[in-house]
Parts: sequence; structure tokens; C-alpha cells
Amino acid sequence: MKEKEEFMREAIRLSIEKMEAGYGGPFGAVVVRNGEIIARGYNNVLTSNDPTAHAEVDAIRKACQALGTFQLTDCELYTSCEPCPMCLGAIYWARPSKVYFGNNKADAAHIGFDDQFIYEEIEKPLSERQIPMVQMLREEAQEAFRAWVRKLDRMAY
Repeated sequence: MKEKEEFMREAIRLSIEKMEAGYGGPFGAVVVRNGEIIARGYNNVLTSNDPTAHAEVDAIRKACQALGTFQLTDCELYTSCEPCPMCLGAIYWARPSKVYFGNNKADAAHIGFDDQFIYEEIEKPLSERQIPMVQMLREEAQEAFRAWVRKLDRMAY
């Protein structure tokens, strides 16, 4: 357990260091494989002008690049805070074996990082969302899906 605590402490350290340096919010993450940190990530929304540049996404991208894979099934993710909806989606796509987190989403909401509205928006019909969602050209878009189904060398993921 002590080793796991050290990995979490590294995620927390990153969250503070990079936040104080002006990269973005107080969030850090590390990806661990076989007891070794493979990648470190931190929120860098402000310096990258990228709203998706959250700690978990940053760490996942770096880990996948380092390992040459798009899935992290034999890795664990340590993050300083319970993942937001976007990061949670990225985590499920990356498929780590386990996620450890420090602060929870109520703690994040308390300091101004409240994602509850996103959870609520997901549940609403498309026509009732704050950002209009309009489906169009479905039949034309279906051609890409038909091509995928016909593709003999496609890799499932």
C-alpha cells in the first residue's frame, strides 16, 4: 500500500506544482505499470488553450505514446481528483485496470470545478440541452460506417 500512496503523492505534487506555475487548475495524474510511473499528466488548459487538456487525459496520452498502444489494460491511474465526465470517458476508452483518486467531485465543486451540469445535460433529450444538438446528413454519414464494416484489416478497439 505504501507504494500506491507514493504514486498518489506524485499526482498530488504535480497538481500543486503545475497549478502554482500557472498551467491550469489543481489537478495531476500518473499512469503506473508494473510499479513504475510511465507518464505524468497535469491540467494545462490555460497554457495550451485546450479545454480538453485535463490531467487524466494528458497522462493517458503520454502513457499511450510511451507504450505504443491505445489501451492501458495493464496500468493503473492515480489522479489527484475524481475524474470529470470527459476524463471518465477517456479512462473507459483507455481501459486501465484501476483508478485511484484523492479529492472527490464534491470537493472539486466546492472550489469552483462543478461538473454536475454535464451529468444533467447528458440525461436530457437533445432538444432540451443548453447547447443545441442537431442531427443532419445521417444517410451520407452512414457511408463511413459502411466502409468501416467492409474494411478487412480494421482493428477493433
